[in-house]
Amino acid sequence: MQTVLVTGSAGFIGFHLSKLLLEHGAHVIGVDALSDYYDVSLKERRHAMLADAAGQGPGRFTPVIGRIETPELLADLFSSHNPDYVIHLAAQAGVRHSIENPRSYLESNLMGTFELLEAARTHPPKHMLLASTSSAYGANTDMPYQETQKADHQMSFYAATKKSTEHMAHSYAHLFDLPITMFRFFTVYGPWGRPDMALFKFTKAILEGRPIDVYNHGDMQRDFTYVEDLVEAIRLLITACPERPADGHVPEGDSLSPVAPFRVVNIGNSNPVQLGDYIGAIERATGIAAQRNLMPMQPGDIQATWADIQLLKRLTGYTPQTTIEEGVSRFVTWYQEYYGINSGE
Repeated sequence: MQTVLVTGSAGFIGFHLSKLLLEHGAHVIGVDALSDYYDVSLKERRHAMLADAAGQGPGRFTPVIGRIETPELLADLFSSHNPDYVIHLAAQAGVRHSIENPRSYLESNLMGTFELLEAARTHPPKHMLLASTSSAYGANTDMPYQETQKADHQMSFYAATKKSTEHMAHSYAHLFDLPITMFRFFTVYGPWGRPDMALFKFTKAILEGRPIDVYNHGDMQRDFTYVEDLVEAIRLLITACPERPADGHVPEGDSLSPVAPFRVVNIGNSNPVQLGDYIGAIERATGIAAQRNLMPMQPGDIQATWADIQLLKRLTGYTPQTTIEEGVSRFVTWYQEYYGINSGE
């Protein structure tokens, strides 16, 4: 049985990934602080479901409640469990919240990642996979975004901290020969999502008969990625372990570092969707027309995202398949069932 340490296991993506790994027979060590950034009961329910899944299937789940930036917490876990693989998802999320409370991003995203890298330095796993974000592309306007593009102009503190973790991870990969893959997510959505995400907020408001705030007057595009497609891509990347090039030669189109076993990989749907079309899918899933409150662009936000996923295909053979209509419908069904809302209301 392979042992996989997953940080942020009670989070939206961490829950789905841990569940998938358990279904494939892994021993998942799930670390999460259960912070109160949003409804803690949602996180507790996710962890409880992981325990149930482990009890009914081939996997094993070991929950660990604690903050990853706590000195020695991760070092002790690496020492006692010696994980084969590490998937680092724990972070303070949210572009807009990073303007209001930047210190939490410094502590969780930077200090937490530092503690993880230090633990791995002493007890190196076979492969580490660390979450970054499409926001790292910042002010870039050449699309689709390719991993080989320079990404030096982040537009929010959240994005700046995530890009900083890429630099930190590269230095450890180079100095200590740690195989590391950074993956950049593109607007993940789906059941069990975070209440601060657009799909959750829009669905809640529409079902309650309240208007929704539509930023940049709706002139926004996102490469929406269904969460189950995302975690399958992560699972497949586990065995796509980067190796330090012997002669410093990097194949064309590969983001592999010439001096380290380090690579950046986009995970997206590679199909940007207009915000209005996304809202339309929610309207069709709920059967209710949205009241749209058109707003200007918010600070730190970007107008469009679009992932080039050729490298992901080359490494894993996988392409996300879930359409917006299908993914949004699944979320709305989950939301109504979880909150006890009848579809006819």
